[in-house]
Amino acid sequence: MNKDTPVVESIETPVTELVETTGHAGSEWLARYSSSLMNVFGAPQRVLVRGAGCLVWDADGKEYLDLLGGIAVNALGHAHPFVTSVIASQLATLGHVSNFFTSPTQVALAEKLLSLANAPAGSKVFFSNSGTEANEAAFKLARRNTGGGGTKRTKIIALEGAFHGRTMGALALTAKEAYRAPFEPLPGGVEHIPFGDIEALKAAVDDTVAAVFLEPIQGEAGVRPLSAEYLRAARELTARTGALLILDEVQTGIGRTGKWLASEDAGIVPDAVTLAKGLGGGFPIGALVTFGAHVSSLLSPGQHGTTFGGNPVATAAALATLHALESQHVLANVVSVGEHLRSGLAAIPGVTEVRGEGLLIGFDLDADVAPAAVQAALDAGFIINSPGPRTIRLAPPLILTTAQADTFLAAFPAILQTAKDAQ
Repeated sequence: MNKDTPVVESIETPVTELVETTGHAGSEWLARYSSSLMNVFGAPQRVLVRGAGCLVWDADGKEYLDLLGGIAVNALGHAHPFVTSVIASQLATLGHVSNFFTSPTQVALAEKLLSLANAPAGSKVFFSNSGTEANEAAFKLARRNTGGGGTKRTKIIALEGAFHGRTMGALALTAKEAYRAPFEPLPGGVEHIPFGDIEALKAAVDDTVAAVFLEPIQGEAGVRPLSAEYLRAARELTARTGALLILDEVQTGIGRTGKWLASEDAGIVPDAVTLAKGLGGGFPIGALVTFGAHVSSLLSPGQHGTTFGGNPVATAAALATLHALESQHVLANVVSVGEHLRSGLAAIPGVTEVRGEGLLIGFDLDADVAPAAVQAALDAGFIINSPGPRTIRLAPPLILTTAQADTFLAAFPAILQTAKDAQ
């Protein structure tokens, strides 16, 4: 070591020395939250202070089975020992470099994602910090697919019910009027067509379309899957007209459906896929994967970028997550526990329909009591989500066990009745 190199002592400081997480009631934290944070999410349901596996605990010491997983983020649950050790090791080695440089973890993760996606030669990866940012990059990719000759491609097709994020480009792709209206005018040229309607797709996709954005399973809309037939039709139409087929697998990718990509069963090769959520196992990271040399060359130096995308710690966290998913055969668990949950839910009185794949599950109730059911479930020690008045969404850690799933199946009839009684 050079004599002028400063010596940094190894210091292990528990978070409790920076933030006193014990001795304060949840109500106190919530009061402090409301006086210090912007009200963009509404009031938090609880103040969570600790997690382990599929369980979390709040500031008042109550335990919950986490069946939402940070909305499909905590693929390996909370405080996974291998992932946390890799993050700590990388942070102690090299925490951040600018995008004038790269790191071994960034390169290795890009190579790993291309391999998992079965991407052809010439395919590339762009790293972002979230799914919204990955879709924003994909939006710009679509803008670069202008075509040649006398017809310029200016339109982008998305679906009714779509959710692609809340930044301006991603919001233009998102269908929900309540999200869009306060921020109009949005970037133009986006047309939303009926969900799952192949004839509507055929009518919309012509040589003026730059790209078609699809979620293989719409999560925000209540876990609505597109059929393999629809995905194949979209691939055929976009290939014929020169439009890009861009699949938003932010919620469905990285093992959520029991496959690396939910679109695998359709047997298609898209032009681009966006990823995030489960990729970092809880650490923020997103990715745009472009398929083939032509699409991968549409964005050139200076046309897009990010300060933190591809950060060494984020890419190390993602590599650790992927390694754990593979080495611990987690995808097989996703398939078996997901099937068990869906069949168990379908047998509960008051559940009218169950949808989804793997551990991305939506189910409908026979009354508009889903928000009340979320509250009743929380009181009973379960974290779930209601994307609609009659719909419940589950996106638990991919390591959820059958025994843990059974505790929810046993409790849900009473939860539903409590919700109905509260109406």
